[in-house]
Amino acid sequence: MNKIYFQGTFGAYSHLAALSIFENAEIIPCKTFDECFLKASKDDNSKIIIPESNRITGNIGIEYLIFKYRLNIYSEYFQKIEHNLLGLPGTKISDIKDVYSHGQALSQCSKFIKSNSLIEHVRADTAGSAEMVSKTKDKTKAAIASSLSAKTYNLEIIKKNIENEKGNLTRFLIMGKNISQPEFGNKKYITSFLFKLKSKPAALYQSLGGFAINGVNLTKLQSYPEKNTFDSFFFLCDLDGHIEDVKVQKSLEELGLHCQDFHVLGVFEADKIRGK
Repeated sequence: MNKIYFQGTFGAYSHLAALSIFENAEIIPCKTFDECFLKASKDDNSKIIIPESNRITGNIGIEYLIFKYRLNIYSEYFQKIEHNLLGLPGTKISDIKDVYSHGQALSQCSKFIKSNSLIEHVRADTAGSAEMVSKTKDKTKAAIASSLSAKTYNLEIIKKNIENEKGNLTRFLIMGKNISQPEFGNKKYITSFLFKLKSKPAALYQSLGGFAINGVNLTKLQSYPEKNTFDSFFFLCDLDGHIEDVKVQKSLEELGLHCQDFHVLGVFEADKIRGK
């Protein structure tokens, strides 16, 4: 049986996403993202499911681990994020004074929190907050978390869908040690890669010319400082297309002339939600 590692505790959105994708796998929680990457880098029979970015609040901040471990990306998955106010059974909104959750979840539900004059408390994750509330046995405390967290920790959903904006999505990446990519066919693909440029003036401008000339669309281009430095950067990039497509190959060959480090992270089918 394959092992799937996620960061957080049972009931987390990563756990919810893992259950949606992997029906028969053994799903195992890790304390940190680093622990997830480390376990997958040592075990061929395991994969990790990692949140990469959120439609509203942007990057989750795992790019340095992608750069460090260079695991292969097998697929992307967009998980709908629906935040719920969870409390002990029988709790009313008027009973609640304190609300606990991950910082991003609190900011995504700020209107509801303000309108009910709740005091925010930032915690490491949403599901851990739900677990904590279930243990306190205190009706003045509530958590913002998934419906799976309510089920996992025997809490009641006091109010559903309390997020400021509906249609919030988190993009998850499924990654692992073994290299695998789909055959080039008549589908929409993403090629994901990282690169570090040679140190010379206008290097980035020159390196991207090949994509423009060949009509290849970059959907993501982000720079990150290398560890312990502010003058050496690597870039994380996604493009529309399969690496075996001639246009993509020509673009990447052009890019390669300007790089001192280049690494393909994965080729995978684009999630159907992308087009919506």
